[in-house]
Amino acid sequence: MRRLLSIAPVLLWLVTPLAFAQLPGITSQPLPGGGQSWSLPVQTLVFITSLTFIPAILLMMTSFTRIIIVFGLLRNALGTPSAPPNQVLLGLALFLTFFIMSPVIDKIYVDAYQPFSEEKISMQEALEKGAQPLREFMLRQTREADLGLFARLAEYRPVAGT
Repeated sequence: MRRLLSIAPVLLWLVTPLAFAQLPGITSQPLPGGGQSWSLPVQTLVFITSLTFIPAILLMMTSFTRIIIVFGLLRNALGTPSAPPNQVLLGLALFLTFFIMSPVIDKIYVDAYQPFSEEKISMQEALEKGAQPLREFMLRQTREADLGLFARLAEYRPVAGT
């Protein structure tokens, strides 16, 4: 019995690789255009990880923050600090944000997601084409003076128009 217990760890160590033999490997294949195609487990990991950034994206890249600030100021101006409740204000702000962002979301869907899902473009191209409408939206919401200020702080060359 004692001999069997001393051999058991060695046997388990030898058998362990067989348990993982069926798992797909993480692979990367170069594409003709210079990009890479990743295996499905890596794509799934990247997708699920990117889902965690949705709240930050909602706050930083949409008009949600402006809307909720205006609702808060309006509620205080009316003299009702607790009515309507925060949950109602957040729901209204989310609804208005999706309403305001719907043209941008539609453009991302048509220009980036549909060609990517039909495998007409690579993931890298889809990300670049999907980022463009967001950039344009955010630039329309930013004053040129603010862009110039941050360009000076970062010691970039002057931005056109400032």
